Amino acid sequence: MFSVAMEKIKPIISVTVEHQEELKSTLNNLKEPFIFLEKQNQLFAYVSLNNQLLEKLKENHFSIDILLDQAKSIESICHLSENISLPVLFQIIGEPFAIIKGEDGKPSGYIRREDVLAELFKQENKSVDLLKIILTSIPMGIFVLDKEKRIINCNEAGLKMIKSTAEKVLNFPAETIFSKEHIDNVFSTGKTLLNHLEITNEMGVLVDYSPIMNYDDVVEGIIIVVQDLPMVEEMAMEIEYIKDLNKDLNAILSSIYDEILVVNAKGELIRFSDNIIQDFWKVDLKELIGKNILDFEDQGLFTPSVTRLVLEKRKKVSVVQETKSGRKILAVGNPVFNEKGDLDRIIVASRDITETTRLKSELLEMRKISEQYKKELDDFKSKDRFLKKLIYCSPKMEKIMNQVKKIADFSSTVLLHGESGVGKEVIAQAVHQLGKRSSKPFLKLNCGAIPENLLESELFGYAKGAFTGADKNGKEGYFKQANEGILFLDEIGEMPMHLQVKLLRVLQEQEVIPVGSTTPIKVNVQIIAATNKKLEKMVEDGTFREDLFYRLNVIPLHIPPLRERTEDISLLAFHFLQKLNEKYERNYHLTPDAVNVMEFYPWPGNVRELQNIIERLVVTADHLAIDAEFVSQFLSLGYEHKKMKPVITRVIPLQEAIDHVEEQLIVLAMNQYKTTTKAAKALGISQSSVSRKYQKILSEKNMNIENLSTI
Repeated sequence: MFSVAMEKIKPIISVTVEHQEELKSTLNNLKEPFIFLEKQNQLFAYVSLNNQLLEKLKENHFSIDILLDQAKSIESICHLSENISLPVLFQIIGEPFAIIKGEDGKPSGYIRREDVLAELFKQENKSVDLLKIILTSIPMGIFVLDKEKRIINCNEAGLKMIKSTAEKVLNFPAETIFSKEHIDNVFSTGKTLLNHLEITNEMGVLVDYSPIMNYDDVVEGIIIVVQDLPMVEEMAMEIEYIKDLNKDLNAILSSIYDEILVVNAKGELIRFSDNIIQDFWKVDLKELIGKNILDFEDQGLFTPSVTRLVLEKRKKVSVVQETKSGRKILAVGNPVFNEKGDLDRIIVASRDITETTRLKSELLEMRKISEQYKKELDDFKSKDRFLKKLIYCSPKMEKIMNQVKKIADFSSTVLLHGESGVGKEVIAQAVHQLGKRSSKPFLKLNCGAIPENLLESELFGYAKGAFTGADKNGKEGYFKQANEGILFLDEIGEMPMHLQVKLLRVLQEQEVIPVGSTTPIKVNVQIIAATNKKLEKMVEDGTFREDLFYRLNVIPLHIPPLRERTEDISLLAFHFLQKLNEKYERNYHLTPDAVNVMEFYPWPGNVRELQNIIERLVVTADHLAIDAEFVSQFLSLGYEHKKMKPVITRVIPLQEAIDHVEEQLIVLAMNQYKTTTKAAKALGISQSSVSRKYQKILSEKNMNIENLSTI
């Protein structure tokens, strides 16, 4: 604690701003360097008097406004009691005087800063060293050097950072601790050196070297400021964070379609994005960094300048600029303000709109295409609604489906014939779903699956008490149940001769007579029949009625076997595999060579067999990738291989077709038999031919053939 010397306290001379007339008399009698201003009996400001101010007051007839212009608030002035604490000394040092409070807490006088400091040094006797206190209060390390480059003072923080003591540092040459080169540089140039990393076995610090200059600008010493590395690491992390932000900003600027310019409050270009408008600036924008882009408007490069408009209006501005060449540029300027509300930056986004007319035309065209796509998509959705089970891409199936769409608009009888498993029932369902009867029943009856003695009652129904064991209420047959809908009669070739007569009557008269009844019932049913037999041959053999055949054969549709539409094999295989993956939550997939094997297999069971094989592969597979070798285990590749011929779906050069088939056969044989000897035997050619051709295939595909077995 320090006590205030009472003889150094000076009286507070004040004037009231409400009474201007007392100012002249007060100033004439004033001998102090400060005059205080009152308002409503409260001190609120002070004025430092000098000859220049006094002359100005006389010229203006001692106007109180002159004093108010020069007044400084006393809010920052320290108010002292009799005792002064050390922190208060720091406040006193920063102001010209301190106000002394009386016992009543009101200002009783003031004491000048010089008098306080003088009194401080008079009373300093025991443990108070103001300079030492100041140095100790600084968190960074401080070392003071004299002209001889010796350390003459330092603080405890600095000693801790260099891991030393005052005895080992004070009055020793600074170069024993710090860089001699940097110290000499500061003494010779008088310039400050910042952020120098100095690492030894004893310390690791960041050092700043600042000169101590006298009034003649001569270096009389150096202040060395030291920061510990943990603080440096923290600053480095912050710098890295800022660098990352800059990277993100540059990446964002690069990804924006518009040209982006960043301009400061003076109109000078600071930075720009990578996407610049071609042939607009006529120069490399890098050359314009730091230059005022307002000058380019004066040069007539473009008009008007969006930067100038933002500077004038201080708000967002959008303009269409026109260049000398007639190009039109849409420019949008956004002002960016700092915390004080001052304009700090202008962000200008520009886009070439010269081709707007062309783009509008393209947009209209795209809308037409979009409408067309939408219509096609609606068609696909409609198609998907009733053909979920029918997967195809082959021309043959496309042709059949086109026929189905036409047939669906009529109620004609349809005869589907094709091998077992080709999907005749799915085609029948397509006819139903595509036609006007889609909201009516679709019933299926397999004529070969129901015993002959029950088939009649199932088809035509029966009356009450028609036979022993019959339902007492009778039963409606399939024809009655399918009224106004479609009845699909599968395996029609298995229907007994006596029932063929009754079916013919239904087709001719559109009425049925239930078993045990004589009353005909009118029905409106479209018949779709299906068979895998040659009905013409059965007619010749007398096992199928000729008149019924012609009645059924109104719209014949032949469903080709799977081997004749190889384009559908891969599509169907992937479809069935996807359904099984979804059902069992698996992720199996077919390799290209596995698909290749499937396309060469004749599929005697057609689509049904393919579906079963895919399910068998999924159930028994050990790996997610199902390859050709694994598939081959489940396929009888020798099945009727002498009868099967490669199917060519388009005209290609003969030699190209031969090479293509030869390559596929060799790859299939090697995938199945693994060795050239066994493959050669299966193909009926020499082992050397297989080896030579296979090596050529592998080399063309950049595959490694070093381990090729010739066993």
